[in-house]
Amino acid sequence: MDNSHIVSSFDEELSKAESLFLEMGGLVEAQIADAAEALAKRDTELAEKVRIRDREVDALEYKIDELAVQVLALRQPMAEDLRVMVSALKVSANLERMGDYAKNVAKRTTVLAKSPVVGSSADTIKRMSRLVREMLSSVLDAYVARDLQAADDVRRRDEEVDQIHNALFREILTYMMEDPKSITSCMHLLFIAKNIERIGDHVTSIAEQVHYLVCGDLPEDERPKGDVTSYITEDANPDVARAN
Repeated sequence: MDNSHIVSSFDEELSKAESLFLEMGGLVEAQIADAAEALAKRDTELAEKVRIRDREVDALEYKIDELAVQVLALRQPMAEDLRVMVSALKVSANLERMGDYAKNVAKRTTVLAKSPVVGSSADTIKRMSRLVREMLSSVLDAYVARDLQAADDVRRRDEEVDQIHNALFREILTYMMEDPKSITSCMHLLFIAKNIERIGDHVTSIAEQVHYLVCGDLPEDERPKGDVTSYITEDANPDVARAN
């Protein structure tokens, strides 16, 4: 068989894999945006659409996995081509988890819509969601352009997400202490905020895959991390919340 034909076919397969996960990334961005909007507006219909559309995210991950396994088995790529297919598998897995987190936000929104509003938490979550969407868009662009600097910038921005999450965590704890009747709603909000924070972590994982794709290894420095909610304790006075 003509070697140029093999190379051309392989390039088409690589391009197809990239196109599929970019489509998947765009869908996940929309899922995150709609989930946050549904929460802010208490829109149960929009929340239900987010839940249903998650099947499309899962279907795209399956297509990417199927294509990657086929390419690895039949083409036996080497060096950068191998890294492209391995990173495509990892990126699609990260995107699928982001879609799951968006779906979970939508599910909890359906419950919260029946309860009184708790402060401005929904607006803060919407702002947090906007930040992770911007990060996701930037990291997908960095992947396509093989832009290591842009990917590193995304890694650093994850600390902004963590800081918003820390502040929101303390705020929601305060509401729970002041009004025990709000505890159920607040627990749902805490889980929602954590879901958004985890989406930011998965975006950071994609940024690390860009580093792997370009350099052949993962970043040597530790991932920037500012989430301290696992260590927060609460004294009798909610104003003295502290991180140990």
